[in-house]
Amino acid sequence: MTNRKQVCIILGTRPEAIKLAPVIQVFQKCSDFESQVILTGQHREMVEQVMELFNIKADYDLEIMQAQQSLNDITCRSLQGLEALFHQKKPDLVVVQGDTTTAFAAALAAFYQKIPVGHVEAGLRTDDIFNPYPEEANRRLISQITQLHFAPTPWAVENLQRSGVLGEIHLTGNTVIDALLNVAASQVSCNVPGLDWNSHRVLLATVHRRENWGEPLEAIAAGFLQILDKFPDTALLLPLHRNPTVRVPLQQLLGNHPRIFLTEPLDYGELVGAIGRSHLLLTDSGGLQEEAPSLGKPVLVLRDTTERPEAVTAGTAKLVGTESANIFAAASELLSNQAAYEAMANAINPFGDGHAAERILQIVQNYLGL
Repeated sequence: MTNRKQVCIILGTRPEAIKLAPVIQVFQKCSDFESQVILTGQHREMVEQVMELFNIKADYDLEIMQAQQSLNDITCRSLQGLEALFHQKKPDLVVVQGDTTTAFAAALAAFYQKIPVGHVEAGLRTDDIFNPYPEEANRRLISQITQLHFAPTPWAVENLQRSGVLGEIHLTGNTVIDALLNVAASQVSCNVPGLDWNSHRVLLATVHRRENWGEPLEAIAAGFLQILDKFPDTALLLPLHRNPTVRVPLQQLLGNHPRIFLTEPLDYGELVGAIGRSHLLLTDSGGLQEEAPSLGKPVLVLRDTTERPEAVTAGTAKLVGTESANIFAAASELLSNQAAYEAMANAINPFGDGHAAERILQIVQNYLGL
């Protein structure tokens, strides 16, 4: 078994764990590979929940997480920890996902040791280097040193081709759909104390992005309150991000409303259960723009730009920004116009069919001559 190829799969945040879980599973089942799962520790508890849900264990943990850590801290500690691990393991391929600082640092660490990089969910772009920040820069930088680009959609393929990147570009679909369908099939639930899913149309909301901190966050909260005021049959479920910059203002602005349920972050199983039972989503999350359409839920995107315009084009998502009036207007239309709601709910999800991880495995086998 010594001729098995060594693959290191790196993750640091919950979205990476969710989207890499199907990839880890197919590599671990394949006798061609010895795969190593490496955590940087950029996030802690939220990643552990996902690992447990998918029955995945880490082989190494750099444990870089510190209170109030900066992007410099995450990058430097990840680079240093991965340098030693890559020198020890000598992987044939390093796999990263998306556009986190962990993904960028891992790709850079691999490049410094001339190890090929496979980039899951490659080719997303907003063409605004500071929006989202630092993700747009991270994914562009990763693309420059990647040998295998795993693009989720034809639009992502076109972005990579237009950028003139080196390396092979492959259309795979998005692995998040693999993960979502796997979890949804187990009939997961989401029980929130005091929330009666049957007596209210529940709006599921998430807000966490850096560009929405401060005044945009206050405007978003004001929009939520306006929606609840006009539609007394609605309730808002808002799992709070652990970052106090987001958490504290939302608690202050929304915490006293009887139909607003602020909770701790949901584990991924609960989140899938909540998506399935909610009426619509209001979010600045990238992943939810991809996941919710697979369960027939419209998505209002609380951002001025999106690196997933396929969702907008397909009609599964609508870009509404952060102004309270725009949020209120968009939600009001969906809550009062059944035809508008059904048009979004029944649109075809452009992000994949649940077999992306299998395609990635085959591409890597071909690349490594297996």
